Amino acid sequence: MNHDQIIQDTRDWVVKAVIGLNLCPFAKAVHVNERIRYVVSDATDPEALLKDLARELLALNRADPEDVDTTLVIHPGVLTDFLDFNDFLDAADALVEELKLDGILQIADFHPGYQFGDSEPDDVANYTNRSPYPTLHLLREESISRAVESMPDTASIYENNLATLDKLGHEGWQALGLKA
Repeated sequence: MNHDQIIQDTRDWVVKAVIGLNLCPFAKAVHVNERIRYVVSDATDPEALLKDLARELLALNRADPEDVDTTLVIHPGVLTDFLDFNDFLDAADALVEELKLDGILQIADFHPGYQFGDSEPDDVANYTNRSPYPTLHLLREESISRAVESMPDTASIYENNLATLDKLGHEGWQALGLKA
């Protein structure tokens, strides 16, 4: 696994899709201020990924938010099947509780095969959560609260994302030149 390439592919996705399409209006500030930690896990099974995830949750909790506000744990060697990945999320959330970080940190999920339960696999709306590799996004709840307070209508983010992707279409997404 070429960690540098995996991180570059993920950064490109953050810059071109997440920030460029404004899928997450809170991402630009942490990117510009270089407070996103990118970590590639070499895990090849869910148990090893849980160990890496525990290490990164604890590291983020200890880190100064001015240095590291959020972490992307990219794991290209495990949970490449979206349904397996989706099933793993319960174990990831249980780990947050086990480490007594519930209410402090939370996990958002992104996957190249992401599919909302009520959508077709090729529905362009799924791209709101499609990343180049399976990725667990570790977030500080305090940062989320601050971001939500700064934006009057956070409920509109999802609807705006759907409208953006609907207008962009598959061809527009492909034109972003992201790793598929």
